[in-house]
Amino acid sequence: MELIVFVLGGAFYGLTEFIYRGWTHWTMVLTGGAVVLTFYLLVPFLFNMNVFLAAMTGALIITAYEFSMGVVVNLWLHWDVWDYSSRPGNVLGQICPLYTAYWFVICLAFFSLIKYNKGILF
Repeated sequence: MELIVFVLGGAFYGLTEFIYRGWTHWTMVLTGGAVVLTFYLLVPFLFNMNVFLAAMTGALIITAYEFSMGVVVNLWLHWDVWDYSSRPGNVLGQICPLYTAYWFVICLAFFSLIKYNKGILF
């Protein structure tokens, strides 16, 4: 089941980025798989939280994964997959508050759907 969750999460993440930016990178598919698998493993914990707190937790998890992947692919390997250095509040050009806010809204919708369906999705 975990492999299916990872693959579907990676596909969703990559598709989301493709719709938003017009392209994605294979490392973002891996990042998305890891994020959604983490959510899947944390569902019992997240499901018992207030949906806004769960969404904030989710946004911070995504931001942490993106920062970690950004450090590897952009700063260490110099692949230049993204650069947020022109965005206010950025950290090393890898993350910024604006995208954390976007992830919060997406997580709010995602976790609300899970709570509304009383965990049917997981």
